[in-house]
Amino acid sequence: MGLGIDFGTTRTVVAYADRGNYPVVSFEGVHGDAVEWFPSVVAERGGELRFGFDALAVADDASFSQVRSFKRLLGGSDVTSGGMVKVGSARLPVASLVLRFIAAFGEALRTRSNLPRNLRTKTELEAVVATPANAFCTQRFVTLEAFRRAGFTVRAILNEPSAAGFEYAHRHARTLTSKREHVIVYDLGGGTFDASLVKMSGTHHDVVVTGGLAALGGDDFDRALADLAARDGKLDLGALSPHRLSRLLDHCRDAKEALNASSRKITLDLESCLEGDAPARELTLSVSDYYDACAPLVESTMEVMRAVIERENEDEGGASDDPLASDVAGLYVVGGASALPVVGRVLRARFGRRVHRSPYPHASVCIGLAIASDADAGFELDDRFSRNFGVFREAQGGEKASYDAIFTRDMALPRPGDPPVTVRRRYRAAHDVGHFRFFECAAFDDEGNPRGDLAPLTDVLFPFDAGLRALGLDLASVPVRRLERDGPIVEERYAVDAHGMVEVTITDLDSGFARTHQLGAPVS
Repeated sequence: MGLGIDFGTTRTVVAYADRGNYPVVSFEGVHGDAVEWFPSVVAERGGELRFGFDALAVADDASFSQVRSFKRLLGGSDVTSGGMVKVGSARLPVASLVLRFIAAFGEALRTRSNLPRNLRTKTELEAVVATPANAFCTQRFVTLEAFRRAGFTVRAILNEPSAAGFEYAHRHARTLTSKREHVIVYDLGGGTFDASLVKMSGTHHDVVVTGGLAALGGDDFDRALADLAARDGKLDLGALSPHRLSRLLDHCRDAKEALNASSRKITLDLESCLEGDAPARELTLSVSDYYDACAPLVESTMEVMRAVIERENEDEGGASDDPLASDVAGLYVVGGASALPVVGRVLRARFGRRVHRSPYPHASVCIGLAIASDADAGFELDDRFSRNFGVFREAQGGEKASYDAIFTRDMALPRPGDPPVTVRRRYRAAHDVGHFRFFECAAFDDEGNPRGDLAPLTDVLFPFDAGLRALGLDLASVPVRRLERDGPIVEERYAVDAHGMVEVTITDLDSGFARTHQLGAPVS
């Protein structure tokens, strides 16, 4: 039996494989109740850190500082340079924070969950874990290392919508036919949005195209409600202490999650979360006003969906009155934030009856991961590299930069256990030090320049001049100079594995001197 773990922005959810069934794990919550998630929260006081339920238990204690949705920090470009995060009075690297959270999660899984005893007592827990489809190399590396160092054996990392595709095939197999074998996954989670077009031929899944937004999720819908409350309640959010703002956002999340299709009003108990800063004991807001405030967020997801659907319609040979191509079996709606009624309303208005919502939207990804961990289920996945990876190079004698795309978006990834996909570049070195500036980006424009989300990776320095190797100098302090004679023949070898992570090996072919770097690994 294997685990499927969805490390979420607001909640971390687990399922496991059990003879063809994939139950979601329950934890003992703060008040002794059973809940199907472990909160992705950290609290700090005087250097002491608490995670998960232990952090929620002190949510009302003003002496503790709380950080919600810290997973979003993994999308920052400074993570690779040892980016620090402030949690109350403590400062620590983001990677260290994630590791300590996963370790606390693993302990809770063993001591306060209903995971079967034969799994809880294993020395190492075997798991398939997920990252957002648009996660850059750093986020994948930090996530994988955190699970490994916390005592998990990670069998694979899957993109979240790809995992949800397994749950769709398991639950809605009858909608798939030889004429309708494509499914579009709409995954709106706590911090990110992804959309993937997946071709499902029996138990074989092929991810055709993926799009996403790295910073759009349920947290933004919570903030929209808080902003609406500030406007109508004449409340200055900027003047609130971090503790009270965090409590307000938590209260807004609870109010949002309580909405149903019949809701007309939202009542916020301001006094309970803001105490003396509350302009009134309660504030009543119109649900229609809230949905209007959410409209730009939902429309942003529609823009991503449009690009995925256009790709499918192109493959079908053109558009029709139906926005979904004829070979699309359905549009599968997953992710905890997708439960907001306005999301389903907009999707049904645009795409009609082929919209299917997972009965467990908050757990769809982890159920799919558990299915992927189950060898008896027989599912296979061909996934895609979900962003563009390349290196800046000098052009025109250093007067201009060019962009060499090494791995491009939608390139097929190897399956777990298969050799990595490799690309090589060879040239004669012209300088004494090679300064490699690697980057990842969402897309390239017509002139080949990166656009959209762009994340620089750790810079790599390589001594082309053999004399610099003998001196053992810090290459960052060596000014780059043009060589007076021909430099060595250099080979760059890039390899991307089944997890979507990139490794580069730079070799002086004349001498055999080489260095290998795991890109995305934070600098210690």
